[in-house]
Amino acid sequence: MLPPPPHWCASLCCCLSVRTKRRHRDLRKMSSLLKPFSVCEGPCESCGARRGCPSSAPRHQPPLQRLSAAAAATGLGSLSEHQRSYSARRNLAAAAIGGRKITHPGKAILAGGIAGGIEICITFPTEYVKTQLQLDERANPPRYRGIGDCVKLTVQDHGLRGLYRGLSSLLYGSIPKSAVRFGTFEMLSNPMRDATGRLDNTRSLVCGLGAGIAEAILVVCPMETLKVKMIHDQCSLHPRYRGFFHGVSEIIREQGVRGTYQGLTATVLKQGTNQAIRFYVMNALRNWYKGDDLRKEMHPIVTAMFGATAGAASVFGNTPLDVVKTRMQGLEAHRYKSTVDCAFQILKHEGPQAFYKGTVPRLGRVCLDVAIVFVIYEEVVKLLNDVWKTQ
Repeated sequence: MLPPPPHWCASLCCCLSVRTKRRHRDLRKMSSLLKPFSVCEGPCESCGARRGCPSSAPRHQPPLQRLSAAAAATGLGSLSEHQRSYSARRNLAAAAIGGRKITHPGKAILAGGIAGGIEICITFPTEYVKTQLQLDERANPPRYRGIGDCVKLTVQDHGLRGLYRGLSSLLYGSIPKSAVRFGTFEMLSNPMRDATGRLDNTRSLVCGLGAGIAEAILVVCPMETLKVKMIHDQCSLHPRYRGFFHGVSEIIREQGVRGTYQGLTATVLKQGTNQAIRFYVMNALRNWYKGDDLRKEMHPIVTAMFGATAGAASVFGNTPLDVVKTRMQGLEAHRYKSTVDCAFQILKHEGPQAFYKGTVPRLGRVCLDVAIVFVIYEEVVKLLNDVWKTQ
């Protein structure tokens, strides 16, 4: 029988056992660190419990829910402002990737200017006839018996070029007008689109109203005033203005800069409602046509039909405002104290039908105008998307 081991041997065995257990524990820790993981898995449940995270929260939460949960756990309160900012950026990015491509405002300004210049060269004769009929007041007595008579007398007196008298003033204004209109609309509408890039009809109405007000103040009012004064001057027995720049210099010399801003209130009302109706109708028809597929291409003929429909709706919606605006910008605008007084005098002396004078020529011009502008605008934007890469 072997003698019992000395006491130091038992102590040695005990120390080896403790060291072995410690080594095994360290190896288990290292193996857990080397375990494969992915970013989307998030923290483990035990870690979440130690940090105060709710254990019942799902492992795969949307970013906004994770932000709210983290704020509630850490006592930071509401993150509504951050949520709105994040949501707007997410919608723009998602729209550019998965839905309708967002149009950069710079592209909208350039495409709108090109479209406006081409359109006015095509449709100006109808604008000339419309303005002549509106200025042909009943009390004078009227010189023209209708559209055909107006065209006939103008060609007899001034030739075919007479139908383009005053084109320069409208051409100088049409290019920046369309540029401001489409640039403002895209700038206002881009943050309002949803995650797919769709703009609902109510928001398109608001954006169109903003675009119309901007173009009225910056471009339309001074240019329309000059156009009406020059066309009215050509109707007189002894025309005073020899051209656009001579007419501008004479008007400013006699009436100051305020002379180019006559009828501002009527112009803002007219252009604001005009573009609100047009963009609302156009956007509603576009959404109906594309349905759930926002990347569905619209043929130029379809765009032209939708644009003509939007133009017709705007004509019937605000022709009375257009008549008042034209009277307020004519050479006899001094007869009226204000926009309301002008409307009251027209109603009193000429009857309610006078508010729709020139509707037929305006209907033809505006339908053609809006159809051409939207077609050219969409096609130029497509071209710019190929040569001008933006985020």
